[in-house]
Amino acid sequence: MTAYLVGAGPGDPGLLTARALELIARADVILHDRLIPLEALTHARPDAEVVDVGKVGGGEQVPQRETTRLLVEHARAGRTVVRLKGGDPFVFGRGGEEAQALRAAGCDFEVVPGVTAGVAAPAYAGIPVTQRAIASAVAFVTGHEDPGKPETAIDWAGLAVFPGTLVFYMGVRQLPRIAEQLVAHGRDPGEPAAIVERGTLPDQRVRRTTLAGLGDQDAHAPAVTLVGPVAALHDELAWFADGPLAGVSVAVTRARVQSSGLAARLRALGARVVEAPTIRIEPLAFDLPDLRDYDLLVLTSPNAVEALMRRAHDARALSGPKIAVIGPGTADALRARGIVADIVPARAVGESLAQELAGLGTRRALVARAEQARDVVPDALRAAGAEVDVVALYRTVAEPLAERDRVAALGADWLTFASASAVRFFHAAAGTLDGPRLASIGPVTSAALRELGREPDLEAVDHTPDGLVAALATAAGRG
Repeated sequence: MTAYLVGAGPGDPGLLTARALELIARADVILHDRLIPLEALTHARPDAEVVDVGKVGGGEQVPQRETTRLLVEHARAGRTVVRLKGGDPFVFGRGGEEAQALRAAGCDFEVVPGVTAGVAAPAYAGIPVTQRAIASAVAFVTGHEDPGKPETAIDWAGLAVFPGTLVFYMGVRQLPRIAEQLVAHGRDPGEPAAIVERGTLPDQRVRRTTLAGLGDQDAHAPAVTLVGPVAALHDELAWFADGPLAGVSVAVTRARVQSSGLAARLRALGARVVEAPTIRIEPLAFDLPDLRDYDLLVLTSPNAVEALMRRAHDARALSGPKIAVIGPGTADALRARGIVADIVPARAVGESLAQELAGLGTRRALVARAEQARDVVPDALRAAGAEVDVVALYRTVAEPLAERDRVAALGADWLTFASASAVRFFHAAAGTLDGPRLASIGPVTSAALRELGREPDLEAVDHTPDGLVAALATAAGRG
């Protein structure tokens, strides 16, 4: 079996490579560093063994020799093992040492490069590490050296005269020494410099200074430090601004197939997203009646649209009856298939649609929905004299919640729910709703929270994923 040395990139989950995501999803075992995107692990199988072998605060949480032992042991046992490393495995990642150990043990391995922080963090700060007429070369240097060593492995004299950009990884506690050594060996103390903290993440911070001023900066890891004229370009080219949800962590509990869209909206506003899906949409076998026999078709959710169109294949199959939907999200799902809903209530709840349908004079209606759903709309139609058939297209079932996802979700600032079933299944899986503030997409979801003894901290005015995002931004005081 092959072991995979995989780069997870600098922090922004959007910079994970397609190959990295593919291998994370396949892995039996994942040995991961501390500085990886938390979202990367949400792609792991629920039954995967996930081991944190990262280093914290300059000391080793798991010694490197133990990490290497685990890597070789799992590879020899025939398991698909991913060694998930921040940045790139072969750039100050000790990936070369681990590859040597695997080769010595007779294990096959593959290296999956990742986006390295020394390029990505400056880019997110508006600093190109090379720039024509300013810097035609770049040197990557470790800043994490023990000042008590009798001899340094860094050629300070060579770096002082290096005709380009110096990029120091790690070592924010060594900045006074780095500046002192470079200046002592002849580098201009007034040369532009910059420190990029938590590069590519929503709470990224850039400190612009000079080489001589590096030691005076109150910088915090993780960070990269740049020395060279290109550092001054931050003032002109900075583009990565704080979004309205910068610094806010939000847990998303929607089904995995639906969560990516909501997570992407949140990340675009700067949020740190924890994906903790606790529900899964399971299609059902059903007989699709001849829709020409009905004068009204009611679709209750985007999932219903997806399931119905998977069976109908052709939008023309829906050409007979008027089409009513619950909410703009369902209307959008139809519109994406070239169909415009005839009736979309102002509020995305069954009661609002029931009021809209009350005076239509419907003879016969088909309600296409989830297996277990409220009967508000069918009951209202029957009360108005219509003959109503209900067809269940899908069911919502529990998705196992890994312990790491449970801990991350309960540690977030906000726990979001887009359905009553998500509330019930998350509570059953996590055992509690305590910790984060609770955000509800609408009144039905809020009622499910109240049934469990919790009052939502916010309820979206517009009962859609976009409305939920807008409500969170407003609650952050920046919407």
